[in-house]
Amino acid sequence: TLSPLESSPAPLLLVLLMLSSVCPSGPEPVLLFANRIDIRQVLPHRSEYTLLLNNLENAIALDFHHSKELVFWSDVTLDRIMRANLNGSNVEEVVSTGLESPGGLAIDWIHDKLYWTDSGTSRIEVANLDGTHRKVLLWENLEKPRAIALHPMEGTIYWTDWGNTPRIEYSSMDGSNRRIIADTHLFWPNGLTIDYAGHRMYWVDAKHHVIERADLDGRNRKAVISLPHPFAITVFEDSLYWTDWHTKSINSANKFTGKNQEIIRNKLHFPMDIHTLHPQRQPAGKNRCGANNGGCTHLCLPNSKDYTCACPTGFRLDKFLLFARRMDIRRISFDTEDLSDDVIPLADVRSAVALDWDSKDDYVYWTDVSTDSISRAKWDGSGQKVVVDTSLESPAGLAIDWVTNKLYWTDAGTDRIEVSNTDGAMRTVVIWENLDRPRDIVVDPVGGFMYWTDWGVSPKIERAGMDASSRLVIISSNLTWPNGLAIDYESQRLYWADAGMKTIEYANLDGSERKVLIGSNLPHPFGLTLYGERIYWTDWQAKSIQSADRRTGQARETLQDNLENLMDIHVFHRHRPTGTESASPPWGALNSPRLLVPCTSGEGVSLCNKSLLVYWSDSTLRKISRAALDGSQYEDIITTGLLTTDGLAVDAIGRKVYWTDTGTNRIEVGNLDGSMRKVLVWQNLDSPRAIALYHEMGYMYWTDWGENAKLERSGMDGSGRLVLISNNLGWPNGLAVDKAGSQLLWADAHTERIEAADLNGANRHTLLSPVQHPYGLTLLDSYIYWTDWQTRSIHRADKDTGANVILVRANLPGLMDIQAVDRTRQLGFNKCSIRNGGCSHLCLPHPAGFSCACPTGIQLKSDEQTCDPSPETYLLFSSRGSIRRISLDTNDHTDVHVPVPELNNVISLDYDSVDGKIYYTDVFLDVIRRADLNGSSMETVIGHGLKTTDGLAVDWVARNLYWTDTGRNTIEVARLDGSCRKVLINNSLDEPRAIAAFPKKG
Repeated sequence: TLSPLESSPAPLLLVLLMLSSVCPSGPEPVLLFANRIDIRQVLPHRSEYTLLLNNLENAIALDFHHSKELVFWSDVTLDRIMRANLNGSNVEEVVSTGLESPGGLAIDWIHDKLYWTDSGTSRIEVANLDGTHRKVLLWENLEKPRAIALHPMEGTIYWTDWGNTPRIEYSSMDGSNRRIIADTHLFWPNGLTIDYAGHRMYWVDAKHHVIERADLDGRNRKAVISLPHPFAITVFEDSLYWTDWHTKSINSANKFTGKNQEIIRNKLHFPMDIHTLHPQRQPAGKNRCGANNGGCTHLCLPNSKDYTCACPTGFRLDKFLLFARRMDIRRISFDTEDLSDDVIPLADVRSAVALDWDSKDDYVYWTDVSTDSISRAKWDGSGQKVVVDTSLESPAGLAIDWVTNKLYWTDAGTDRIEVSNTDGAMRTVVIWENLDRPRDIVVDPVGGFMYWTDWGVSPKIERAGMDASSRLVIISSNLTWPNGLAIDYESQRLYWADAGMKTIEYANLDGSERKVLIGSNLPHPFGLTLYGERIYWTDWQAKSIQSADRRTGQARETLQDNLENLMDIHVFHRHRPTGTESASPPWGALNSPRLLVPCTSGEGVSLCNKSLLVYWSDSTLRKISRAALDGSQYEDIITTGLLTTDGLAVDAIGRKVYWTDTGTNRIEVGNLDGSMRKVLVWQNLDSPRAIALYHEMGYMYWTDWGENAKLERSGMDGSGRLVLISNNLGWPNGLAVDKAGSQLLWADAHTERIEAADLNGANRHTLLSPVQHPYGLTLLDSYIYWTDWQTRSIHRADKDTGANVILVRANLPGLMDIQAVDRTRQLGFNKCSIRNGGCSHLCLPHPAGFSCACPTGIQLKSDEQTCDPSPETYLLFSSRGSIRRISLDTNDHTDVHVPVPELNNVISLDYDSVDGKIYYTDVFLDVIRRADLNGSSMETVIGHGLKTTDGLAVDWVARNLYWTDTGRNTIEVARLDGSCRKVLINNSLDEPRAIAAFPKKG
């Protein structure tokens, strides 16, 4: 007979429920959840709701490490995995490259590892908690891995996959022993959690609107609750907690019955992942790797019995596949089992198209058709630099001449092929005629030829010497969109991919013996490259990288698929053929230049004849620079205090540079190296534009096209200012002095005229009308030359009559200033040649002789020759990226930048008049620094333990430094050298800001 207990199932159920209920121990549990734009925490039984991290982009997945007090989260907009302290401080990137949609992450709190899923790359990866030693753990037969949960005590991983065959799987934490544990009645398995005490797993399916549970091997599966749209789930003791997209809420229920449902918090922004922050959710367990990382040099990954030593997904440095994907550039090692790709950590890649490489210096080069630039970096992402970023419209092809160290590129926007040194210097156009959307380009520096595709109205493939000689069309039939090009140097063949014909073909280097290599299953081939016995290509439509035998087209393989926006492809190796430098460098165009023309961003240009340096202004970068005509000796001479520097003139005799600035409405002067800079004219200027000098006469001329356009003159020291012409002017752009003819010439884009007048403004007459939109104007011999925005051309005419107009050069977009250079012309006599006119600083000509002058803000002494090193009285102020000074000794009140290096976000500053030091805080670097008033001797005073230092005060008597920190809510003090640091106040402060010291009163 049955005992009363055995005969009655109800009491038995009661006993089981009582046994399974665990009394809460330790701190009260906290629910930690991602809310897209922030991460918050809520106490489930009291609904206390606090913000942990805000101003996030799109936080989806999260987890925590309780003993280390860290929170981790993924952001699918930034494609980053981040971490911070559990108090919200010390936010930092952990994984910042190679992510597409990191929708799940999990922390192994015993072995200190970070695991994550990525439904974009179809991978599960692992790394140390700081992101180092990253490894692709699982990649085969994964479609859209989503949620992930770990059982470090058992050494296992569990994850959901909601691809075409939705399933839940598990494996050991080293990737071994993989097994499917559920693959029926699943659609969108989103959230997943493990009940460690109950030895069960729980998951949510948003399509089936359900929470289910099963044993850890998938058995005893059972639906627990039906819901609108559950996303993520966590468990604690007897309760389940989940987020729901439809109700925008966090809910709870009994984990056994699904009953006792409660709304913990509703009206949320967009609740995503959720975890219970409590030590019970990360119980202690055996560290299989022990204290010495299992003896492993890199990764020690646990499994169900022991552990496995593993290597990060790595690269040999002598061979890898390199490819562009618009927003990034990636590489695939041929030495990794999974052929997984790795993102080269580069900044500001927006639309990378063409690639090439140079194994000599381990550089990768790429074009970007969004930023219209060509850049380079080491293959590991270091040393990134923009090589060319002017006068580019659609640089779609790129090729390195590794023998003579030249860079060739095509531009489908300007219809040109150009070349420069690999650092961008010595740039010149080699081919510009009869090009119609040139696309890819390859070079054969040993053979001395370059080859390019052109897919305009008459698609073709052409060849020319690398100096543009012997140009020849080698393929002109049966082409539609000839994209990628590659040379087989061994067999002396040229390969190309045609996205319109959907073929990959080859021919001899002269175009003969043309054959189709692959003519099927090529939806849209784009990039093409060869290495060894294989040919590799990218395909836009198939979204894949494929390869085949280069001779037969057989043995096709897919290296990677599901890759959007695939562009160019190359194999980086160290076996390029070398030979004698047979190709003559195409620099003839620069050997004897006559006209100097900047394009696009360089507005003003001038030339110093003595040392053959060209000077130019760049209003985008806001600086004035100079370089030799071969591109060497490049340096920026003025880098601060410029806004729109439209006019520039070099006094080659007096060794000065003058410029106008329509943004600051000033005319300034400085030495040729940018030193001793002085504001000459600052009053009654509306938009000063062009400027021209006549050193022998001591005159400076400029145009002003403000509300009342005019043409003015003054001495080159700013004295004797006079308006010469003020009527019938619109947009007076170009300006030139005809010394031989004693006349002024100017171009007006509004009246569409080029006019002339005497040097005093009399006898004004029109030389040419109409001219469409003239900008720059210059003289050489008996001709005037001008640039025209409308015609995109350079024109010439007789300077006295305006007759005999000819087109010098067409198809030049972005034309700006123009200057003529005559090397045979003798420089005139320098009025300041003897001991700099006796001046301590600037000696500036005027019609009656010269005058001494001081840099901006400094007054000339009574001897009218010497200057003090700095002003007597002045204001100092910070402006985020700069520290500036305004002298109160002079009337112009111009702000002068103090040239302190490495300024990022300067907030507060103070000055120690005893030592002449500026002290300042930089909240981007979280430092307090000091420097001399001339910007030298910069050093860090406090370099750690700062968060947001908004206030700073120097005690010049006791030689102490006080500061406030709004991030830490403290006021601290230290000696002026940073020693003896002490916290003065750290309570009852709520974002302390400004601070001032009164040493006399103490």
